[in-house]
Amino acid sequence: MRRLDFRSTAPVRATLDSARALFDSRFSDIQETAEQTVREILAHVKAEGDEAVLRYTRRFDYADASALRVPEAAIASAVARIQATPLWAAMERSSVRIADFHQRQLKESWVTLGSPGETLGQKISPLRRVGIYIPGGAAAYPSTVLMVGIPAKVAGVRERALATPPSKETGLPPDGTLAAAFLVGITEIYAIGGAQAIGALAYGTASVPRVDKIVGPGNVYVNLAKRQVFGTVGIDMLAGPSEVAVLVDASTDPETAARELICQTEHDPLNSALLVGCSESLLSAVLAAIERQLTDLPRAEIVRRALAERSFLAITENLDQAISVVNAYAPEHLHVLCAEPWAVLPRIENAGAILLGPHTNAALGDYVAGPSHTLPTAGCARFASPLSVDDFLKKSSILYFDAETASALAETAQIFGRYEGLEGHARAAV
Repeated sequence: MRRLDFRSTAPVRATLDSARALFDSRFSDIQETAEQTVREILAHVKAEGDEAVLRYTRRFDYADASALRVPEAAIASAVARIQATPLWAAMERSSVRIADFHQRQLKESWVTLGSPGETLGQKISPLRRVGIYIPGGAAAYPSTVLMVGIPAKVAGVRERALATPPSKETGLPPDGTLAAAFLVGITEIYAIGGAQAIGALAYGTASVPRVDKIVGPGNVYVNLAKRQVFGTVGIDMLAGPSEVAVLVDASTDPETAARELICQTEHDPLNSALLVGCSESLLSAVLAAIERQLTDLPRAEIVRRALAERSFLAITENLDQAISVVNAYAPEHLHVLCAEPWAVLPRIENAGAILLGPHTNAALGDYVAGPSHTLPTAGCARFASPLSVDDFLKKSSILYFDAETASALAETAQIFGRYEGLEGHARAAV
C-alpha cells in the first residue's frame, strides 16, 4: 500500500504492515515542523501572560486586538442576530438530542458496606473549571460548541471558559459560535486561538484565570500545545485534524461513499481519509464520483489537497483484510458501507465513531445525532474514546475501617510493606 493522489484511478494492493507504517506517519511531518514553534509560544505565554497572548493574537488573527475577553454586549448582539435565522432553531433541536444522549452517561457515587466494619466506595465529582477550545479561522463551528459545552454542563462543571479565534475583520468570534455558547450557558468567552489560547487556559493570565482541564478539537498547533501542557492541566484527547475511513463492498453506492469522503475532508487540507475495499472497479467508481461531486463544491480544492497529500487508498484480497486495514488506521470516523454493517461491527476494534449503513451519514453524526463529534484522531482511537460526560468528572476512592476490621487486615499489609522494603508502611498497619 502507498499514499495515493485520489484523483488517480490506480488502487494498489496493501499489506497490513505497510498500512501501519504509512498511517503512523500521516501527520508526522507537520508535527515535527510545528513542535518548536508551539514550545516557544507556550514559554512566552507562561512568562509574559496577557502581553504575549495579545502579541500572538495580533500576529495570527486580529491585528488590532486590545482585549481578550468578549464583552457581554457583543455576545447579546450575536445572539439576537442568530435568533432571527434558522440556525437558532437547529441548535435548539440538536441541543436536546445531545443533552439526552449525555445524560445517560452520568454515574453516581457509590459505597458498599462489604463485611461488617468496613465501607468502600467511589465519590464522583464534577471538575470545578474547564477550558473549552473551539476551532475558528476559516470557518465557524457552533456545532462543536454544543458537542463540547453540553456534556460539560450535564456533568455539572461550574465554570466553563471558552476560547476561540477572532475574525481578522471584526476581532470577534463568529456570531454562530457566540450564540451557541450562550445557548449552553457559557458567557466567559475569549477571542484567542491556537497554541496561545491553550497556554492562557493552562497557565492563567491577568485576563484568563487558569483552568483544571482543557477540552475540544483543534489543528496540529492546538494539539501539540495540549500535549505539552498536559500535567499542568488535564486534557481530553488529541482531536484534530479530522479523518475518515470508508469501508466498502460490492453493495456500496459509489456516490454515497464519495459524499462521506468529501464531507470529512472539506474542513482542512491537513485532513486525512482512507478508502478501502476488495474491488478495484468499485474503488475506481468512487474516485470518479468524487471528481463529479467536486465540480461545484465551494471547498473543492481543500478536499483535493487533503485527498492527494494525506489520504490513502487500499484494495485488499477480502473483507477480513479490509477490516484489518481499518483497525490499523484507527479512524476518527468510520463509515461501514457494506451489505451487512451489523455483522462488521463486532470486528471493528479501533474507531472513534462507527456509522453503520448508507443513511447514517457524516452530517447527521456531526450535527444532530447526539453523541459528541469530538473524537480521537491520528490513530489515538486505538486507546482513546469520544468526548463524554466522563471527561468532566473525577473520581475519589472512599475507604473506612473500624478498629476490628483494620486489625484483621494488618498482617497482610505488613507482609507487603516488609517485602517492598518499606518498614514504615509495615509499622503503620496496626
